[in-house]
Amino acid sequence: MKGVLVDITRCVGCGSCVVACKLYNNLPWSNAPHLGKDAVLTADNWTVVKEFTASRGKESVWRFVKEQCFHCLEPACASACFASAFRKTPEGPVIYNERVCVGCRYCMIACPFSIPKYEWQARFPRVQKCQMCFYRVKDGEMPACVTVCPAGALKFGDRDALLKEAKERIAQNPGRYVNHVYGEKEYGGTCWLYLSDVPFAELGFRTHVSTESIPHWSERVTKWTLPVAGGWAAVLTALYLATRGSGGAEKSH
Repeated sequence: MKGVLVDITRCVGCGSCVVACKLYNNLPWSNAPHLGKDAVLTADNWTVVKEFTASRGKESVWRFVKEQCFHCLEPACASACFASAFRKTPEGPVIYNERVCVGCRYCMIACPFSIPKYEWQARFPRVQKCQMCFYRVKDGEMPACVTVCPAGALKFGDRDALLKEAKERIAQNPGRYVNHVYGEKEYGGTCWLYLSDVPFAELGFRTHVSTESIPHWSERVTKWTLPVAGGWAAVLTALYLATRGSGGAEKSH
């Protein structure tokens, strides 16, 4: 399974990755900002580079964070979609099939990172998000954003190898990095992994999260649905028959 390692300490906020994403996916340039403090993911912005002011020791530093779909190992969007419009591929990317999407937007509710966006103004709206350049990855190529990064902040490869490298970078440079690889375990793990030299919470990351995937939690609940429903049906049927029988007995007297 493939993934991408993002080293926030190397990102210079140039936005080359955003340009590459838009060109490869033929996305329009909208009024929604794609760089800076106000950058926001939209149906037209599949990736953005956000600017943050964070604390590193006694210093106040600027940091830039590339944001896009995390491509979860067990994606909640795919689990919530009854039309199977979202699918986790063996290669790693979580992809979307607009042909079978019914527009229910359950994926938007289910995603713990609030990634999928809806084309609210379109005549025939779709849900949109980063596809991790699936067809490029399938053919053995890197995602478009990775190919153009001039600072080496993005590295594409096997997820396990990237995770190992991330931990080696931390071990070799303990004073440079926070001792955590974001995406290793968050919500069951993701294909996009992050390294940082400042606390992830100061960079907009959701840090107080479960290490179990959303589908794992939902399966715990739904596995009891049929037994509970069957039990209630049996109880209500028994009550109905009992009351019906007692009513018939009273009439006979």
